[in-house]
Amino acid sequence: MGKIAIIIGAGPAGLTAAYELVTKTDIKPIIIEKTNDIGGLSKTVVHNGNRMDIGGHRFFSKSDIVMKWWQNILPLQGSGSKDDMPKNISYHQKKTSVILQAAGPDPEKSDQVMLIRKRLSRIFFLRKFFDYPITLNRKTIANLGFIRIIKITTTYLWIKIFQVKNIRSLEDFFISRFGTELYKTFFKDYTKKVWGVACTEIPADWGAQRVKQLSISKALVHAVKSIFVKDETIEQKNNHTSLIEQFMYPKLGPGQMWESVAKIVVEKGGTIIKNCAIIGIGVAENQVCELTYFDHTSNIKRIIKGDYYFSTMPVKDLIAAMGDKVPGRLKKIAQNLQYRDFITVGLLLNQLKIKNRTNISNASKPIADNWIYIQEKDVKIGRLQIYNNWSPYMVADTSKTWIGLEYFCNEGDELWAMKDPDFMQFAIDELHKIEIIDRDEVIDKTIIRMPKTYPAYFGSYSRFDEVIDFTNQLENLFLIGRNGMHKYNNQDHSMLTAMAAVNNIIKGEKTKKNIWEINTEDDFHEIRKN
Repeated sequence: MGKIAIIIGAGPAGLTAAYELVTKTDIKPIIIEKTNDIGGLSKTVVHNGNRMDIGGHRFFSKSDIVMKWWQNILPLQGSGSKDDMPKNISYHQKKTSVILQAAGPDPEKSDQVMLIRKRLSRIFFLRKFFDYPITLNRKTIANLGFIRIIKITTTYLWIKIFQVKNIRSLEDFFISRFGTELYKTFFKDYTKKVWGVACTEIPADWGAQRVKQLSISKALVHAVKSIFVKDETIEQKNNHTSLIEQFMYPKLGPGQMWESVAKIVVEKGGTIIKNCAIIGIGVAENQVCELTYFDHTSNIKRIIKGDYYFSTMPVKDLIAAMGDKVPGRLKKIAQNLQYRDFITVGLLLNQLKIKNRTNISNASKPIADNWIYIQEKDVKIGRLQIYNNWSPYMVADTSKTWIGLEYFCNEGDELWAMKDPDFMQFAIDELHKIEIIDRDEVIDKTIIRMPKTYPAYFGSYSRFDEVIDFTNQLENLFLIGRNGMHKYNNQDHSMLTAMAAVNNIIKGEKTKKNIWEINTEDDFHEIRKN
């Protein structure tokens, strides 16, 4: 009888592991998914024919392997705009650059495609738009005013001369990169809105992982360079991730990618069991020996055994499910790991009230942003998604505007406890207040709650290495993905952890160090093909 791999979770990491197993090995994957959905945080939610991308998922990576992997599932075909869509656009690989060339069918005639989308995200602050990342150009100077610009410039130059020596908190990290005034203007309050705690309480690890090499100097260099040199490759390897100008996107939203992968996994012999929650994990002699799960569909508790186990479930829940096999000190660390939860309100509008406002000539045109960071202090909303601009196929009627209002919160807090109808009205009133919408233009609405969306780098995180050491001793257990590793990974990083884990099994490698190193260096590790 062939070997079996039990995979907890049908998100990007879990499905990537399953796909790698069915295409490269004889090991049969069995995925156990807690919900009835496919895709985890990268699922697409459909409401009355309109599609929602929870959090916004750009399909872009500095990894050639991930870029090719995605395009192998959904071929790259067009720009996706119904107004200015090139008739025939495809790609081919030439050395390390993906070059766009004329070929391939019209995406209007096929749903199984990836579109090329222009990237635009801005900051909404002081009732004005600012470039993201912040660039000290004429528009920014006009928006901020001369006095504040002088403070930003002088504090930035000061910090470049007198470097911050002990970078311990996220506040230290931001000040060392951007100077005190810019930190206070754009980072201090917004970070607290996102994470619920002050920057002084968050370790510098978060900045080192999420911001990495981004700085004012690099943003300025990119702005000047882009005037004279256009990087037309979809890879844009010379650009920091926050500075990319285009990205790939499934025609029908991110869930389309993972639904397609799930279909391939099943066709090749894998199994996906939905609506089942892990309630017990058996451990013996440095091995995971079985899983116990509750099937909510049949209301039956079941036990399943495999040769390998992949976990993408929150580490807090994983350790709790192991029961008495885990030392008390490790249980306490896992129990005190913190998460940030997420609520999205979807609104269908006749139109947005706010217009582009980038210059006089196009001031009356609709805004082209994929998403907008809302940094106004008098509202709770943290980010605004405009789904029409991710893909025109996300909205059933393209004459309407379909948006997502995103709120960061904690389970049980004031926002989370609010009843759905009250929360939706609260969200509508907030956007009306800052004059982005007129509440009378709302046609339809819905609400989506996502617990444990963002693993946090505070709480007991400073002792998380102890948990890693314990789980690494379980030879046939592989922690992968964002929640599986309690690591603020992007989608591509989560996929790379799954690829690395499967590759280790194929090669018979005992170490798991290479899995944990992904997204810890400036250039994350590539996984070599076999």
